[in-house]
Amino acid sequence: MDAILIRDLRVEALIGIHKREQHVAQTLSIDLDIGLPGTTVFKSDKIADTIDYEQVALRIRDLAASGHFRLAETLAERIARLLLEEFGAPWAKVNVAKIGILPNAKFVGVTIERKR
Repeated sequence: MDAILIRDLRVEALIGIHKREQHVAQTLSIDLDIGLPGTTVFKSDKIADTIDYEQVALRIRDLAASGHFRLAETLAERIARLLLEEFGAPWAKVNVAKIGILPNAKFVGVTIERKR
């Protein structure tokens, strides 16, 4: 399966169920595997025939900053939907991790996979 990979995309978000998490932004690490919309790009060498990862990163930053998310699962689902609906990806794997939220753990997160 052909995919665009984005690793450790750092975004700030209001996320969590605890009172302090509703007012203090946290840094999230996001990993993405985004299915390519087709094979035309391999011959054309044109950005129009693939998914522009810079635009993906910008949209995810905007989404993360758009309000408070109670759960990482909710943000991951919205990112996956964004990739499928706005960018035309046939499938996506999304990892969203809160960094340093638990003692003795580097991160805590969720992984989801979605298909169109």
